[in-house]
Amino acid sequence: MSYTYKIPRLLVGAPQGRSGKTTITVGLIAALTARGLKVQPFKKGPDFIDPSWLTKVAGSTCRNLDSYLMERNAIRKNFIRHAQGADISIIEGAMGLFDGVDLEGSGSAAEIAKIVQAPVLLVINCTRMTRSVAAMVNGFVNFDPAVKIGGVVLNQVARSRHEKMLRSAVEKYCSVPVLGVMPKGTQFSIPDRHLGLIPAGENDALMEAVQKIGIAASQYLDIDGIINMAKEWPELEEEQPIGKPIQIKWLKQEEILNKVDRPVIGVIRDRSFSFYYPENLEALVEAGAELVEISAISQQKLPPIDGLYIGGGFPEVLARELEANESFRGHLKHLIEQGLPVYAECGGLMYLGRRIHWEGKSFEMVGALPLEVEMIKKPQGHGYMHLEVLPGTPYYTTGKVVKGHEFHNSKVIDLETTGCDFAFKVLRGHGINGQYDGVRYKNVLALYNHIHAVAETDWAHYFVKLAKGWRG
Repeated sequence: MSYTYKIPRLLVGAPQGRSGKTTITVGLIAALTARGLKVQPFKKGPDFIDPSWLTKVAGSTCRNLDSYLMERNAIRKNFIRHAQGADISIIEGAMGLFDGVDLEGSGSAAEIAKIVQAPVLLVINCTRMTRSVAAMVNGFVNFDPAVKIGGVVLNQVARSRHEKMLRSAVEKYCSVPVLGVMPKGTQFSIPDRHLGLIPAGENDALMEAVQKIGIAASQYLDIDGIINMAKEWPELEEEQPIGKPIQIKWLKQEEILNKVDRPVIGVIRDRSFSFYYPENLEALVEAGAELVEISAISQQKLPPIDGLYIGGGFPEVLARELEANESFRGHLKHLIEQGLPVYAECGGLMYLGRRIHWEGKSFEMVGALPLEVEMIKKPQGHGYMHLEVLPGTPYYTTGKVVKGHEFHNSKVIDLETTGCDFAFKVLRGHGINGQYDGVRYKNVLALYNHIHAVAETDWAHYFVKLAKGWRG
């Protein structure tokens, strides 16, 4: 017996990065939601910032699909699990459509399109281009017959004469329709920062840019044509039924004392730490934990928790506010010395050290780890990681190879290894120094690598087990 799922879907791809995929995706989602449709967004590859925008616009949590980190079956199941309740699902690609980690295109957006059988809406930056657009479109149509180009959006079009030439070339020489023409204009772009776009949660004023993009999308994209393209693709089949996602019921801090049957893991989620894959949080709940949100900026101390998860973010941008909250930093350091399990990724690692040095200024941090962090203008680690777990490392089995990714402009300096140890040997990537990643101290593991719970299925169980031990 097989189970079928009728899911209208498409993937927004492009010939190369900086073609306008995010702008078109955000605008399309805004236009669809304005029509009253429920949109489920997805993002190809490891990314936190683009998904924050897609989540904000869609009103539904964006999910990541990564064929380098995840098994194909896991990707299909994760896609169906979150897409089945929506009117339409939209996947934003990354880089060029066929760009992957090797000549076969492993880890590419095209591979995701094949796994979930989604048509591609191809976004082309038409700056200084006319008739050549047809050659480009045909090249993408014919490169891999298993990838179906369902339509084209012509982006950065200069004027009506330019549009007419581009449309005529595609209509004459290509077999795919033009489903939108977006004019040139910086008003149709989202502000960015050194790691990419600015996270959606940082500044509500940035939503004005999204509103403009949504209005433009409704005006310049063929929304009906795009919806029809997404509906015309076959149902997805699975041998087993796919359940719905776990719903996280965040505890209120005053409720914690009454929850004695399950360990409580705090999650620092504020403007300084916002990089969390939703599946990681759901995995902790599925493993038996309760979750409570914590702010390192506004709270004076931590509530009575049994473990703490600190994700990535931009602590350097909020360093002054983090430094000013001395009582919180002091309380966290005290709990770490007592043995509180703490898992800290990237920005969390930076926060647990002694100081952050940025733009000629230094800011005091928690001081639980004997290290300091310096911000550099160029990325110090960027891409996928393979890490071998060293003996004594909590949260993972010794000898296991953990996959993940890093993207940081910071580097660890003045690390004193007395009293703490490295957690991983770097097989691929950079980590802390090119040879090792992760500092472990008592029950703290702080590292640059970001894992995804769909790929690292044991992580949450180890974390919850440590939290139970602390509770006992």
